[in-house]
Amino acid sequence: MGESLTLWQELVNAAKGDPFIVVASALFFLAILHTFIAPKFAAIAHRMELAHAERVRLGSVAVSSEGKSANFRASILHFLGEVEAVFGLWAFVLFSVLIVWPGKGWAFACAYIETASYDAAGKIAVGGVMPAEPSRYIEPLFVFVIMAMASSRPILAAANRLLGAVGKFLGGSPVTHWATVLTLAPLLGSLITEPAAMTIAALLISAQFKAYNPSTRLRYATLGLLFVNISIGGTLTNFAAPPVVMVAAKWEWTTLHMLNDFGLKALLAIVLSNLLYAFIFRHEFRQMAEGVSNVTETEKPDVIPFWVTIAHAGFMAWSVFMLMGHHPALLLAGFLVFLAFTVATPQWQAPILLRSPLLVAFFLASLVVHGGLQGWWISPVLVRLDEFTLFLGATFLTAFNDNAAITYLASQVPALSSGTDAARALQYAVLTGAVTGGGLTVIANAPNPAGQSILAPHFQDGVSPFRLALWALAPTTIAALCFLYLPHA
Repeated sequence: MGESLTLWQELVNAAKGDPFIVVASALFFLAILHTFIAPKFAAIAHRMELAHAERVRLGSVAVSSEGKSANFRASILHFLGEVEAVFGLWAFVLFSVLIVWPGKGWAFACAYIETASYDAAGKIAVGGVMPAEPSRYIEPLFVFVIMAMASSRPILAAANRLLGAVGKFLGGSPVTHWATVLTLAPLLGSLITEPAAMTIAALLISAQFKAYNPSTRLRYATLGLLFVNISIGGTLTNFAAPPVVMVAAKWEWTTLHMLNDFGLKALLAIVLSNLLYAFIFRHEFRQMAEGVSNVTETEKPDVIPFWVTIAHAGFMAWSVFMLMGHHPALLLAGFLVFLAFTVATPQWQAPILLRSPLLVAFFLASLVVHGGLQGWWISPVLVRLDEFTLFLGATFLTAFNDNAAITYLASQVPALSSGTDAARALQYAVLTGAVTGGGLTVIANAPNPAGQSILAPHFQDGVSPFRLALWALAPTTIAALCFLYLPHA
């Protein structure tokens, strides 16, 4: 009776105890599969829209009084092709299955969606006291708020001036500007949080894409670098990266510990990866440099009063502190005051774009809904791995589940929180594995959907998950080598 169960036996027992968790995981993997074929839906929708536009031109379809007309089927396919909407769609399927599942029902389904809390026995608080832990939806809310703030005109102008000044100091060529964004922005993620850093970096890269029109290969290489660099660049502190926040308090990690044990290796990996891709695309960057004067001559400095920029930075800092304190109401209140401030200073503002932040927040909230039902198979897998295999396992699992979910589940495993040297080695392995794999897919790291949403217009028929993973593989490997083979405590 004292013999430990094998992994298969434990999974079978969990499935027998509550068969619904198997269905929930099947829906989760269907959602993952959907993300890989989403560009196909987008391509079909694009062709249908072109055909519809031609019919409108010929006068064979009805139009509104403003001359507008849309193809309903194309709109549906566009929705199915939005990667950020995929998990939300399947979350609704999950919710519907919960409602009709024997022994669950409407009250159970609502309680689960509101708490995303579901233990191995399939029990949650229904009609009683909800779990005492902070809202699991504060991170999606924070990402929505910080994306909107980080994309405001004063913040973008300040970031552009800072990164532009560094780029000019290093030579002012297209490759130096490119490398500056891909190096400094990820490191800023350890201060202003990864979602904010991703938003700023993606917007600056988008401007470079518009100016230089790089090849498709370079665009995918840049996107892969951006995702990997942002994922590992948030490890210089203990408060900015979601996978770090999930475990820092429980494992007693300070910012100094993060910097010494993780941050310096992440910095080295970022620099090496950028140098590698800069060398691979050196001929294309040289061709870009020949036309750089035609781009810069039309640029005008965006002069915004210093106090306006400081106010925006203050709103972002407030949002970070509210995230750290788990105060969603105060986080939202700060965002409302921020909107009022932009209304009061219209001469220095641009319209606040909310579509991308809303889509990304929807994606993350849906991932929380799905992730709450995956612990029955992730946790038993993690607890059976040694340091090296745990690193590889966390890297692999991260590609199919948000890395913050991986570290959160690891923090619930008693063996990883015992305080022994062996436990600390496993802690190091699970976090480094989680952040190393954070660039392989759009769902691997919470800020990735933000970057993809901003840069997707530069990819015809959307971003291909296969090509993204291919170009993210080299920087992922470099990060893995740095974390695995450089000394750590």
